[in-house]
Amino acid sequence: MSKPRIAVTMGDPAGIGPELCLRLLHEPAVRMLCEPMIYGSAALLEAVARECGPALEPGAPVVDCAGDEAAAVAPGVPTAAGGRVACACIRAALQAVLEGRADALVTAPISKAALRLAGVAFPGHTEMLAHLTGARRYAMMFAAEGLVVSLATIHVPYARVPDTLSTAGILDVIELTAEALRRLGTASPRLAVCGLNPHAGEGGLFGREEQEIILPAVRAARERGFSVSGPLPPDTAFLPEARRRADAIVAMYHDQGLIPFKMLAFDRGVNVTLGLPIVRTSPDHGTAFDIARQGSASPGSMREAVRWAVRLAAGSRKS
Repeated sequence: MSKPRIAVTMGDPAGIGPELCLRLLHEPAVRMLCEPMIYGSAALLEAVARECGPALEPGAPVVDCAGDEAAAVAPGVPTAAGGRVACACIRAALQAVLEGRADALVTAPISKAALRLAGVAFPGHTEMLAHLTGARRYAMMFAAEGLVVSLATIHVPYARVPDTLSTAGILDVIELTAEALRRLGTASPRLAVCGLNPHAGEGGLFGREEQEIILPAVRAARERGFSVSGPLPPDTAFLPEARRRADAIVAMYHDQGLIPFKMLAFDRGVNVTLGLPIVRTSPDHGTAFDIARQGSASPGSMREAVRWAVRLAAGSRKS
């Protein structure tokens, strides 16, 4: 069988994405798994290769979709030009997957500040890709071997989380997470759902979101045949014994899920967008402007993003 084709975006040209893409092209393990195709700027990749390596080989699989603007972007600072370049790469790579010219999408990190400067109305990849593909329900799932975390709310200020949470939304995340786990080979996924408040509300003493919003979602999921526990006290949901009892944890807000996830799996964690008509993964870190073009960026999470994309693409073909 032919290897899957993976469309990889360059990310923000001022960040570490370009050098991570160069390293992917030199990774024997990646080339054994798939055929990566970099969507970005050949001129910028050549410049980055000269600064911090590795080399961009003649005939390298690069789709030049960023024009000359990318090569003029200086490292380390979010700019409108960087936001425009990142957005152009995403659109081109997404179109390739939607048209069947690639089997999955892997995105290098982008800058939300640069997107805003460029006038892009989305706070990140997840919302942009959901809009461009017409996805009505979607969620962020973070995955590493032995640890999977999904988020009930995404890029929402903490003060707005209680008003953003809904029973229907939490139920959607439970269902989307279980579907993803099945594609990855877990026949009967077990999900644990966190509470929002300290001690999961302590029976209403510390907040009523557990009783009025979260528990109804858990009960509805059980009625639909899902194996779900919760709402659990968030401060113990990620302890080793609790993680052994669940195949995935649903957190109520961004940092509730990502602080423990990144502490446990930063160099190997992957962000997966659930609910899209395509497979999309990305590393679980940001643009790292402070170390851009220094040759010190770790490729571990980017490499894992490709590996998980290949796994999910294979699972999608089977389902």
